[in-house]
Amino acid sequence: MLRKKSAVRPKAAAALVAAVSLALTLSGCGMETTSPGMARDQAGSGTKGAFGSVDCREAKCIALTFDAGPGEDTPRLLDILKEKKVPATFFLLGENHVVEHPEVVRRIADEGHEVANHTWSHERLDQSEPDEIRAELARTQDAIEKITGRKPTLMRPPQGRTNDKVSDVTRELGLAQILWSATAKDYSTTDSELIKQRILDAAGRDGIILLHDIYKGTVPAVPGIIDELKNRGYTFVTVPQLLAPGVPKPGTVYRP
Repeated sequence: MLRKKSAVRPKAAAALVAAVSLALTLSGCGMETTSPGMARDQAGSGTKGAFGSVDCREAKCIALTFDAGPGEDTPRLLDILKEKKVPATFFLLGENHVVEHPEVVRRIADEGHEVANHTWSHERLDQSEPDEIRAELARTQDAIEKITGRKPTLMRPPQGRTNDKVSDVTRELGLAQILWSATAKDYSTTDSELIKQRILDAAGRDGIILLHDIYKGTVPAVPGIIDELKNRGYTFVTVPQLLAPGVPKPGTVYRP
């Protein structure tokens, strides 16, 4: 049984609450980003990304992603995704999450979802030195590999904050950086209907949805989000499927 405990440390929780929508994520930092469409267009003829059962060059694709877990509500979320036949991408925190819930991490991988890295303790990487960035990511890489047998190839920087130092370290560690296009700011509300509506209002083709499976209002909002987006003709994919036939390049920042 999962023990109920704080989703993240107070410092990390404050950092989450301080996060804003993607429109503010990279303002003023001058980082170049690559869209899913660009990743597909730039793929060479010999490149073979993870298509799965859908080709997003033709289908109206969208990727559902969850940050900062696993937590006590993640098993219920996995039940929903299994019932709806929807794959997702999970950006996992190492401290108090991966290490506390190894059986959930294993289940995420076993059920075909993409397991990705969201650092060890949710420190802002753009304010850290290279050795600190490396430690935040490498510890989580090792913890996930110990459970699943595979190191992630994707990461999401806390608050979406990145810079050249972060890109250098992620390139070294074999990690592509994944940002987002739709967020419900679910750290600020427990209103599941509001969370659902915020995502539906921001959803678009080749979009990447950001939610957190550690907040009480989020998981109950997921069935309605999935059902309505399916009604609108969307096909849910993991982030690697969204980029295929392109393959996520370490150090590159991807943003719809």
